This record gives sequence, C-alpha cells and structure tokens, in this order.
Amino acid sequence: MHYSRLDVEFTSGETHCAGWLYLPAGVDNPPVVILGHGLGATREMRLDAFAERFASAGIAALAFTYRYFGDSGGHPRQLLSIKRQLEDWDAAIAHVKSRTDVDAARIAVWGSSFGGGHAIVVASRHPELAAAIAQCPFTDGLASARALGPVGTMRMLPTVGRDLLAMLRQKQPVPITLAGAPGSKALMTAPDALNGYLALVPEDGTFVNEVAARVAPTITKHRPGRAAKNVSSPILFCICEHDSVTPPAETRAFARTAPRGEIKSYDAGHFDIYLGEPFETVVADQTEFLVRHLSSPKG
Repeated sequence: MHYSRLDVEFTSGETHCAGWLYLPAGVDNPPVVILGHGLGATREMRLDAFAERFASAGIAALAFTYRYFGDSGGHPRQLLSIKRQLEDWDAAIAHVKSRTDVDAARIAVWGSSFGGGHAIVVASRHPELAAAIAQCPFTDGLASARALGPVGTMRMLPTVGRDLLAMLRQKQPVPITLAGAPGSKALMTAPDALNGYLALVPEDGTFVNEVAARVAPTITKHRPGRAAKNVSSPILFCICEHDSVTPPAETRAFARTAPRGEIKSYDAGHFDIYLGEPFETVVADQTEFLVRHLSSPKG
C-alpha cells in the first residue's frame, strides 16, 4: 500500500513540536498511531521506518520530535523534561483528534526506550486510546542507574551539580553526553550504547549527542512502569532480552501488571531492535497488534 508524508507542527506549551504524518493511500478516515522516541532522540532516528510500515498496513502514523530537540521549537536547546515531554504527548493526541483526515476514535501510542516509558504513562492517563506499544521501554530509573553502575553515576555528579546551579541562576544549561564509550561521563555507557545510538542517525539528522545535565536525578527517580497496572487499553510490551539500558526483568514484572498487556521478547540488545532482522521481526509483531486493535472503534 502506498502512503503520503506530510510535514506537520502542533502547539505544545510555549512553542511547537515538529512531526511527520504518514497517510495511507486509498484509506478514508484511517486509524492513527503516534510515535515518540527515546532519550534525546529525534524522529529521524528510525521512527520513519516504523511509521512507513504502519502506513503500508493502512494505519496513519504521526512521528514527532519533543520540544527543545531537533527541528522542534523551544529554548534552551537539549532540555529534557519528563513533565514537558508528557505534555508533548498530550498535545500530539489533541492534534490528531482535531484532524479530519484520521479517525479520532481509533488512536494508539507507540514509544521506544525512554519514550516507551512515556507511552505507558500516557496510556494510563488516556483510557480513550485504542492501543499502546512500549518498545524496549524505560520502566525503572533505579534499575537503569544500577545498570550504569555507582562509578558511572559518581562520574556525572559534578556536571549535574553545575547544571543545577546554572538552572537556579537562570543561565544556559551545562550539557552532559547522552551516549558514550564505557568509562566515559555519559548517561549511557554500555558497550553497545555509543555505536548503537549513532547507527540510528542519518547523515542529515538533527540529533545532538548531549542533554542538559539537570535531568539525571529526575531519570533516576522516574518509574513509569508503575503506571502499567492502570492501562485499561491493550498494550504490547516489546522486550529485548539483552537490553543494556532498560533491564528486561524489571520491565517484564511491570508488564505483567497491565490488565490487557501482551508481552513479546526478542533475542536482541537495546539498539538492535531498530535495524536488520530484529527490526523486521518486531515491526511485524507491532503491525499485527495495531491492525487487530485498531480495526474498529474502541468499545
């Protein structure tokens, strides 16, 4: 099935989020899935690949970039706020509900990594959603901090402290690297983190491998997996068995609390799932799930 891609913007907070809307050709009033990415990532980092497959199956797809990142608006740049990103999801849902070229009664959310945790929280807050997908989701900040290790955490503290002081003084943020080599000062230092993240960035991408360091303490305290028990919609958890960033055991435990949860496991690492055979396997599972649950209005 063919599809068209539109450049879209929608208001969120004081500025806007930029996105791509994929519309399947020959389908009147199609259902729609909203896609949001992970920690500091932008939509060019393979969200288009998933959106294209969904659109080819007759499902419209809105892939967006959070405020302060990529070609979305907002200042200061590279500011990662959990609260604001969740507001961006709410704004994306409001945007698709306002459109006349998609079916507002058949909306799903899809999030990966840090965005996978957001998808769980958003689905718990929006019972009207028809379905949700959480791919290699960030579910437990403490578990991810343990994966980073105490030495890695200590290595970041001076930079975090300087940025918190900059925030109090209303100065420009002090950045910290998102993905770095093992032993470096970064939020993710697993052996596959740096190469895995950079493998997702196209040549003309807008990704910047840093973020305002002030987010680190909020990530540690964030446990979006707890919201799984409150998700009334069908939700698919796609878990990577060799995940070095979001430990699979904790994610599986949270997933089992979702009343209508489905769990799929993959013999892959956190960054493998976007490319090659792991991508082909997971996107086929996700497409089947979305077609099954978006074929008719919820209820």
